[in-house]
Amino acid sequence: MSGALTLANRNWAVAPVMPSLGNLDAYISAANRMPLLTLEEEQHYAKQWRDAQNMDAAGRLVMSHLRLVIATARQYLGYGLPHADLIQEGNVGLMKAVKRFDPDQGVRLVSYALHWIKAEIHEYILKNFRLVKVATTKAQRKLFFNLRSMKQGFKHDAAEAEGGMTHRDALNSKEIDTVARTLNVKREEVIEMEARFAGGDVLLDPTPTEGEDGDQAFGPIAYLSDSSMEPTAQLEARERDHLAGDGVLSALEQLDPRSRRIIEERWLKVNDNGSGGLTLHDLAAEYGVSAERIRQIEVAAMKKMKKLLLPQ
Repeated sequence: MSGALTLANRNWAVAPVMPSLGNLDAYISAANRMPLLTLEEEQHYAKQWRDAQNMDAAGRLVMSHLRLVIATARQYLGYGLPHADLIQEGNVGLMKAVKRFDPDQGVRLVSYALHWIKAEIHEYILKNFRLVKVATTKAQRKLFFNLRSMKQGFKHDAAEAEGGMTHRDALNSKEIDTVARTLNVKREEVIEMEARFAGGDVLLDPTPTEGEDGDQAFGPIAYLSDSSMEPTAQLEARERDHLAGDGVLSALEQLDPRSRRIIEERWLKVNDNGSGGLTLHDLAAEYGVSAERIRQIEVAAMKKMKKLLLPQ
């Protein structure tokens, strides 16, 4: 055992320094040059980590399996997420696997870690594939991660049957039934998931850009927003309600009795037949003045009320 571990130490001494994921090609190249561990070496380092929390041993277990994460992450490139991000999430899963790995269970770390790597990548994809979550139950998650590969299989079979390439993307009724039966989900769930795959995210408020015709970018926020719930609009509506109710009553109380009666008759009174109150001539006859004088009193009263209703 000592000879094997000595050789492993010598390999690690010349192992490449891992670059950041910002330079993906260099990172992949360095990961592929990391020395692989024999079963004896893996057991040795795993026990060092389990029994003594030796960080160097854990590091060697992680570094020797980075290529596994890269290969696994490559399988999920079809979801439109950056390869580097998928690798990074897979690395998190790998570290979780190393932390929990028990060398006495009789399994290689590569087999144990694969589950953790995929689980972490799956969780990342589900959180970031769409703003609106597409898979919330166990069955839907299974459908999410198998529908794409099954569609490719159907497309390949159709191409062989037609003797060439096929451009058909949508599942037919028979294929939908096959997917539902194979994955033990409802037919409606297959149809809905396929529709979500086919659709894309739309920016609620796109970045304003000038087109050739000078039009601004138009997004859903322009027609989905409820302007009545906008804070400023609500404050203005509340202020209008106050002025039309308590505000008017308070302003009327500041007028002399004659001016108040004129305003009420001319602006606030509605008879049973839907008509207003007294006319200028009716009020002129009541008070023994001209209709023009009633109009002047009305104008002065309105100006006074307007001043009283303005914010102080």
